[in-house]
Amino acid sequence: MNALLPLRCTSRVAPSIPLAVLYQKLDPPLINGVRKPKKPGGYQDSGSDIAWVLKHQCDIQVATPSANPDPQSGEGFCFPDDESGIEAALDNGATHLWANTILFAQHPLQTSPLFPLKASELRIIGQPPCFVDLYDDKAFVNELLRAHGGFTLPKFTTVTGLRSLQTSIETAQLEFPLIAKPVRGRGSHGVKLCHAAEELNAHARYLLKESGMIIVEQYLQGTEATVTVMPPSPSRPDYWAMPIVARFNHADGVAPYNGVVAVTKNSRVVERSEHDSDPAYEKLAQECSAAAKLLQCKAPIRIDARRLDNEPGREFALFDVNMKPLTDRWNMTGPGRPGREDQASLTGLAASGLGWDYPSLLKSILQSASTLQDLRTATLPVNRHYDSRDMSFERVLFVV
Repeated sequence: MNALLPLRCTSRVAPSIPLAVLYQKLDPPLINGVRKPKKPGGYQDSGSDIAWVLKHQCDIQVATPSANPDPQSGEGFCFPDDESGIEAALDNGATHLWANTILFAQHPLQTSPLFPLKASELRIIGQPPCFVDLYDDKAFVNELLRAHGGFTLPKFTTVTGLRSLQTSIETAQLEFPLIAKPVRGRGSHGVKLCHAAEELNAHARYLLKESGMIIVEQYLQGTEATVTVMPPSPSRPDYWAMPIVARFNHADGVAPYNGVVAVTKNSRVVERSEHDSDPAYEKLAQECSAAAKLLQCKAPIRIDARRLDNEPGREFALFDVNMKPLTDRWNMTGPGRPGREDQASLTGLAASGLGWDYPSLLKSILQSASTLQDLRTATLPVNRHYDSRDMSFERVLFVV
């Protein structure tokens, strides 16, 4: 666990930078027959939290589409993430864009011809769009980590039709109970613990109606934990794991979406003494940091893991890499706006283990902003685009 002094709003980021927050207006594309579900509101709730706190508690200049947005409405703080919305944010003087949205390879931040002249100066808080497009495929990330080696992972298989379901399970040597989930999902959407073949068949039939491919994987029966990994920044030149957060009070074996159950009701920071007395925690932190480095992440990511079983000291297996902790199940909400005093997030809890409050966390994330040019030219750790219909990874070329 990384012991750091509390980061206050007088940190390295200059208060004078003009910043704008983007929310999700664009629908994610259909990729190999799978479309990532769009969140109602497009993450304006967390985007408004970010904009309000940076402006009113960190004294950062924040551009908003409305001159005086109502802090209790959650609207008017963020610009839409389409081309005209981004252009409007830049016209309002923004030099930093917080991409509190779902990115993809054809997103305007990657493809729009309107921004190239500003690409070397404009800074983005977010991942390279082409990375997100690919890493949203959980099967791809799973296979990439396996091909590289050095990561503890559950057994899994991919399924493209009910006829192949039983054969795929037998080939992967999977035994019930099993987890079935979409290849591309949002939060706990579509994730279900299945105890028998009949239940799995029914859920697989449901998932295959909205996705051309699904994942069936080993159910990890031990304690669940989640790790936020921060990217390199001027103050810390390498990837590092924040304090680990333990999850509990699962619903049918699955941690519920935090929009349904507040994270403060089913999550806690692992105490330093607990971490130091159990080597499995440090191993988990190291594997998560190594995964973020392999994936060349440019913004924080969050990785979910569970112990293989409940035996004391059992190691954790990584089962879900979330490239968009700025949104997704983490949904970067936090206290600050009137009426939002009880808001929290999994990474916010992790930050509290460092003595950071919500403003301090936002300022730390802001330090890791990359230029738009760097995001557009980022190179994937594979030598050609991955086709989810071809699960061969002989093509993998690691560049880190």
